[in-house]
Amino acid sequence: MSNFVVSARKYRPQRFEDVVGQQHVAGTLRNALATDHLAHAFLFTGPRGVGKTTCARILARVLNCENRTPTHDACNTCSSCKAFNENASFNIIELDAASNNSVEHIRALIEQVRFQPQQGRYKVFIIDEVHMLSNQAFNAFLKTLEEPPPYAVFILATTEKHKIIPTILSRCQIFDFRRISVADMALHLQHICTQEGIEAEEDALHIIGQKADGALRDALSIFDRITSSTGKRIRYTDVIEQLNVLDYDYHFQVTEALMAEDLAVVFNLFDQILRKGFEPDMFVNGLAEHLRNLLVCQDERTLALLEVGEGLRDRYRRQAALATESFLLTGLRLANDCDINYKMARNKRLHVELMLIKLCHVNRAVAAQQTPVPEKKTPDGSLNPSNGHISSPKPVPAPANAQLLGQQEVAALKQNIKQGLQKVERIPLRLDAFEAAVAVDEAHKAGLESRLTLENARTAWLEYAAPLESPSLRQAFQMAELLLTDKTITVKVGLSLYRNALQQELGKLLDALRHQLHDPKLQIFLELDEAKNLQEQPKPTRPLNAQEKVELMQQANPLVHDLIGRLGLKVIE
Repeated sequence: MSNFVVSARKYRPQRFEDVVGQQHVAGTLRNALATDHLAHAFLFTGPRGVGKTTCARILARVLNCENRTPTHDACNTCSSCKAFNENASFNIIELDAASNNSVEHIRALIEQVRFQPQQGRYKVFIIDEVHMLSNQAFNAFLKTLEEPPPYAVFILATTEKHKIIPTILSRCQIFDFRRISVADMALHLQHICTQEGIEAEEDALHIIGQKADGALRDALSIFDRITSSTGKRIRYTDVIEQLNVLDYDYHFQVTEALMAEDLAVVFNLFDQILRKGFEPDMFVNGLAEHLRNLLVCQDERTLALLEVGEGLRDRYRRQAALATESFLLTGLRLANDCDINYKMARNKRLHVELMLIKLCHVNRAVAAQQTPVPEKKTPDGSLNPSNGHISSPKPVPAPANAQLLGQQEVAALKQNIKQGLQKVERIPLRLDAFEAAVAVDEAHKAGLESRLTLENARTAWLEYAAPLESPSLRQAFQMAELLLTDKTITVKVGLSLYRNALQQELGKLLDALRHQLHDPKLQIFLELDEAKNLQEQPKPTRPLNAQEKVELMQQANPLVHDLIGRLGLKVIE
């Protein structure tokens, strides 16, 4: 049988200073050992493969070490340390709660707590995956965990702290372990390569760290898999082939072609990616991450967030200097929308290609929107005098390669732009001509002055209610009181019935008032004012007859009138 030992076991840290990426935990435990302020129960929580069980074993060994070092690490020479290294220590007991989660297993553990350690000061109990214990087992463990004998120390480890009952959490000193960064994992892998005599490219180790997703144990497993295939040399190309990772170079080439608006090159590169066996959504996610890295590189303050090798870092900087911020932000939004809707798309390839087409024309669309709107001139060449309104702007000319429109389409488009408040109809245009037309339409809308005043709001309110078919809804509009504060219209009604009726009409109402008052930032807030209802319905000073009661009911609830009409009811004195 082979004597091969996996790297996760062979290079498991034996001292606190060797633990990767958990300096905050190691430092706290060292200070506790130095001041002799150790708790009797610890809870180590965090993602998988970040060193929870490793730190628990280091702490357990240091507690029983007979000759601690000045840095409060185990000496590895005393009898207690040798027994631990040979898995022959009776003072350190490990329990896997995933397979020993019943009350009987906890009772057996409690029974062992009763016996003092045969050698050393402490008897340490390490319970891994403690969240797998049943509620009955947790309850059986409570008393012992709260008041153990002075020689007993419990170290609990879990990946799902939220599954542990609060009574257990309150009895433990909790340490949260972090995900290990790509840089720390790459540095640790480089140390192992030095020990093993392996030549590894820096970018290759960074890819392994990224694929591990914050878990060092996963990174070491991937490392063993790569070395078993490549031998004593780990190259970037071998790693991306073994891990089925899309090469960085494709993202650089695609981004370069997108900024140059060379759609043919983009489509050919995308086709090559698909022929290599990569799924379209993997390409979309990779492109989004690439655009994010370019955005990070544009500011020196965020450059540390780029988790790549030094060679790739320089290449990112060069391409980031050529990309505009609007291109990157729009690209991220398009890639995110494409990823969200990817599962619902029937033609996956076409869905991604449409995203690439839009992204290829981003710079042109942004330039069209930023084109200044010229003022209309009089026949003698002078500008129109300002009369409080901006004249209808001339259309921005479409690019030279735009498809020509028919006369009817041009007339319809000009009419919509002139009105300025209606949406552009769906005319079959090419992307560049459409963006130019939308830019003119938006510029015209921005020039309209707001007509938002309380008087205009009341007029628009009643004009909206006039053509409504429902008498009860019209009654709700008429009985409402309007108040204007900045860009918000507060509507006070006396009955919840009125408020519910207006709430159902709120969406259309808000669009209509924004349209008529020329203010897209207008908001409407409905408020129930019961005092207003009491004012509208004063108590009668004399007994009411049947007819008056019916009229009062109709005033309080307009639906009563509809009910009487439908059922053909008559008032009987």
